[in-house]
Amino acid sequence: MGRWSNSPDEVEGLKRITIADLKKLGYLQPNVQLNRSVFWNTSNGAKASSITVIVDTNDADGYITLDYIFNDSQKINYKVKLITRPSNLGDGLLWFFVCPHTQKVCRKLHLNSGYFLHRTAFNGLYYEKQLQSKKWRDFEKVFGSYLDDKLYEQLYKKHFKKFYNGKPTKKYVQLMKKINARKDINFEDMERALLM
Repeated sequence: MGRWSNSPDEVEGLKRITIADLKKLGYLQPNVQLNRSVFWNTSNGAKASSITVIVDTNDADGYITLDYIFNDSQKINYKVKLITRPSNLGDGLLWFFVCPHTQKVCRKLHLNSGYFLHRTAFNGLYYEKQLQSKKWRDFEKVFGSYLDDKLYEQLYKKHFKKFYNGKPTKKYVQLMKKINARKDINFEDMERALLM
């Protein structure tokens, strides 16, 4: 018989509701009242779970009511306050959640122990980097750029500019330096570092 895991939860592995996602769906606007659903998909694109969000806002604040069933049995329904703050760019207002447990102002709420709250509301919740061993962190410092696939993701983003006025952009030059540095990698050094 298997044992319960005693490893801590990772922030990256939790379901979350973000201000950015709600804005992208068109749910966060001044002076609205709407009742919609938010869906989470599995890795193959099938709908895995959903939550009903009821948004009620005025010009500068409001509430979002979260209504869902946790663990196929526990019906949960509660309100999360929404506030706005002026953009530091001077072009409008930015929306924020106020965590119902910690009262912290945030842009993401994570699901753990049945409720969507700010990440500091949960004990034993860590970022993936915090759980890596010292040996692995040291290895990543030396060889991390050689293993980083995000370099290619940035390079081939839809609106990434490689050139401006016929000259390579600074970002493009930086990415190409990191990508070209991979050619000089010594795999024996990498193997030696892993075995130490």
